[in-house]
Amino acid sequence: MELSNIEPQIIWKNFSRLNAVPRPSKKEEKVIAFIKGFGENLGLETTVDEVGNVIIKKPATAGMENRKSIVLQSHLDMVCQKNNDVNFDFETEGIKMEIDGDWVKAKGTTLGADNGLGVATIMSILESSDIPHPALEALFTIDEETGMTGALGLKPGQLTGQILLNLDTEEDDEIDIGCAGGVDVTITQTYAAEASKGQIVRLEVKGLQGGHSGMDIHKGFGNANIILGRLLYSGLDNQNIELVSIDSGGLRNAIPREGVAIISVRNAQEFIENVTVLKKEILEEFAAVEPGIQINIENSTSSDKAISEADSRKVILTLKALHNGVYRMSPDVKDLVEASNNVARVELKGGELKILNLTRSSVDSSKYSVAEQLKSVAELAGMNVEFSGSYPGWKPKPGSEIVQLMEKLYIEKFTEKPHVVACHAGLECGIIGANYPEMEMVSFGPTIRGAHSPDERANIPSTQKFWSFLKDILANIPQK
Repeated sequence: MELSNIEPQIIWKNFSRLNAVPRPSKKEEKVIAFIKGFGENLGLETTVDEVGNVIIKKPATAGMENRKSIVLQSHLDMVCQKNNDVNFDFETEGIKMEIDGDWVKAKGTTLGADNGLGVATIMSILESSDIPHPALEALFTIDEETGMTGALGLKPGQLTGQILLNLDTEEDDEIDIGCAGGVDVTITQTYAAEASKGQIVRLEVKGLQGGHSGMDIHKGFGNANIILGRLLYSGLDNQNIELVSIDSGGLRNAIPREGVAIISVRNAQEFIENVTVLKKEILEEFAAVEPGIQINIENSTSSDKAISEADSRKVILTLKALHNGVYRMSPDVKDLVEASNNVARVELKGGELKILNLTRSSVDSSKYSVAEQLKSVAELAGMNVEFSGSYPGWKPKPGSEIVQLMEKLYIEKFTEKPHVVACHAGLECGIIGANYPEMEMVSFGPTIRGAHSPDERANIPSTQKFWSFLKDILANIPQK
């Protein structure tokens, strides 16, 4: 079945159009032009601000002019992840999609439903002629996934809307009213690299689920960087390990699914036999939550140079010591992760080391407590640490008028209470709210699974539910 034949057809049509346009984070020129052209072709006031955000304004439909004005907001960029055996160029190719039962997914890559379904939904409202709504400002931000620079660059006064509906939540029974802030912690060092003295061994971890480093951080998924660190650490006592290279993990907001380390050891066979014991233990540990995990340890060859045994030991001990996963649960909101860290990317090549972390927290003080712990560990090993890309969280306001309206409509429409929650992901609402403190904000969306991984998929019935709910919300926005 073609996507254009499933309901709601208007959303899946626009999602298909959007997914034909390459839109990696920080390389959004094509999708900015696409959305700008979309608004202009509708005859709507369309502007692109100095950072690349697109704003399209649509007047209220007849009889809705006295309602509070609305900002509909989603981000244009997508996380670009693919399976190793998939040949795909995110900068030049459109996403290849397929239907699998009640789900839409991509062929070996991320789908871009995060946040493409939100974008497609806003496009559908903008081009509609029969959906009642107040005056609208459609805000399409850029670079949400790798720094939120679009939201950070949005200046005061560009928007006049009184209520912001962010369409970037991934459970259709949730109304999100708060989120975590974050900060990038980047660890670097340069080491002298010389010809290795031992035998070459290749360690590989793959087949992990990956997932969103905020929303999935509490689920106990395996992290390829941490598992590689454990394997390397187990050989420190009986081998002279020299690190040749490490290429593990990827984007800062994705739990690492796979990684490779090349090392030099005194006795490869002995090392492999000893580490295989730990390999079996790790496979047993993760059997329930990571059924696809694979760990390969084998003899190899390498023409690359290695860093010294002493420097290698510092790197391995650092990998073993860096905190990964949940740091603290919220004492105020049940089952909410307050603070966490994702050891996202480890790269060692030609003596150049870089370790990228994304630290999140809904409380600024605990965010920096985690970041400072990472910094302390790295500096003890003689490494350099930089904090960057810090962004604020979004403080919940459960009593706001829009939250109460949405709760009421949800109960009437679906005969059950929605979950009014705060999430551990980084939504743009906190940043936008800093410049628009009087604006009421809420986030919701259709059910999406496996975001930020090639297993990403969007639920078809949930998208129908979300679309119906959104139209009811727009029709019932209170008067000014």
